[in-house]
Amino acid sequence: MNSPPADPATAARAADARRAIDTSCRGPVLTYLASATFWLVGGSLFALVASIKMHAPDWLGGPGWLTFGRVRQTHLNTVAYGWSSMAAVAAAVWMTCRLCRIELRYARFLTAAAWLWNVGIAVGTVGILAGYGSSIEWLEFPRAAPPILALSLGMAAAVVIATFLRRREEHVYVTQWYVLGAFFWMPVLYVAAVILTREMPVRGVVQASVNWWYAHNVLGLWVTPVGVGTAYYLIPKVLGRPVYSYYLSVLGFWSLALFYSWAGMHHLIGGPVPAWMVTASIVGSVMMVIPVGAVAVNHHMTMKDHFRELRHSPTLRFVVFGAVSYTAVSVQGSIESLRRFSEVAHFTHYTVGHAHLGLYAFFAMTMFGAAYYFVPRLTGVEWASARLIRLHFWSSAVGIMIYFVSLTVGGWFQGLALLDTDVKFIQIVRETVPYLIGRSVGGTLMTVGHLAFAVLLVLNLLGKGKPFGETQPLAA
Repeated sequence: MNSPPADPATAARAADARRAIDTSCRGPVLTYLASATFWLVGGSLFALVASIKMHAPDWLGGPGWLTFGRVRQTHLNTVAYGWSSMAAVAAAVWMTCRLCRIELRYARFLTAAAWLWNVGIAVGTVGILAGYGSSIEWLEFPRAAPPILALSLGMAAAVVIATFLRRREEHVYVTQWYVLGAFFWMPVLYVAAVILTREMPVRGVVQASVNWWYAHNVLGLWVTPVGVGTAYYLIPKVLGRPVYSYYLSVLGFWSLALFYSWAGMHHLIGGPVPAWMVTASIVGSVMMVIPVGAVAVNHHMTMKDHFRELRHSPTLRFVVFGAVSYTAVSVQGSIESLRRFSEVAHFTHYTVGHAHLGLYAFFAMTMFGAAYYFVPRLTGVEWASARLIRLHFWSSAVGIMIYFVSLTVGGWFQGLALLDTDVKFIQIVRETVPYLIGRSVGGTLMTVGHLAFAVLLVLNLLGKGKPFGETQPLAA
């Protein structure tokens, strides 16, 4: 994949083929990415409001649509479905076309799917703010939105699969394994969860089990495969060297498929659910050390003796930060699933910090790195400012670390205090305030980074930069 062409004529033909591929997917990919960035900025602002309300509950307490419950739901869904899912489709489609060495199939159909997805997010967001959201976590959008999202997701999956089936490259790279898995799993997960919790709802503890099965697997079988697949593509691409072990990467993929689908029910430890379900979920979570270990070894050995490139390549910096975070959050998740550990961490801010380490430090940072790589190749325009790229990276990286450490430490002390019958609940609330302020500080830094990224993307789409390829790429 990274070997240089044998002669100038071959190089010219390969360059022409890449340009044709990029031209074919430019419209839909940039539509998805621009839309994702819009929802990221909006979701970040709602996140800040929700975070500040945790330690200043009277702030913006008048309007009903700005109450904590609605603002927090809006943040979660706009970031999870607006930013994360749309960025995932953008990266997956571009990588699929490049790895299959073929132009995108049904580009207009995919662009229509992107706009349909935006309509679904908008309908769901307005519904939540108007007070029509559900109480089912990760499925809070009112009933009008899920059918729209399910249709759009199915359309995107059909395009990715159709493009793959018409590939010119016979070899199937590891990134394609992960992308195809994600686009097979997510439609099934989403439709099943919506039917079982909203349209034909199961009752009692079964509904809680379905809820956590979906909430955990949307992370593990949707954003995780796309994020890991992106890292597998970009780290070797930027370095110009192959993945350390193809067979190790295949082991990582199939063990992810086998074990992650069990996860989720460990969030119901201590609840009125069958013990075997919780135990099976704990086993699946612990066994995740296999795919995580395979990915970690592969990424580290691919980077070996090339870590100095992190100083020169913002793309690599974002993606490696995400890859390291994937290892950290996965190991943390395996430990957190254990019953004895859960006795302290359950129902605390610790879990919130863990979730953000996965969805932001791993996935969002990886998607930022991917965008910095493929956008100039689609637009033909270099990024306008290296300083803004650095601002984006450092504000996001430092912000998520402050956020994570604040909630992890504060959540652990919160859990210990909740187990102490001599400590009053109001005292626990007061003692967690400094950690919640740290959360707001971290969230503010991340939002600054998101604004910097949005400005960079708008400038690029407007052509405000040097022609790509004339100078050393800013985010190669």
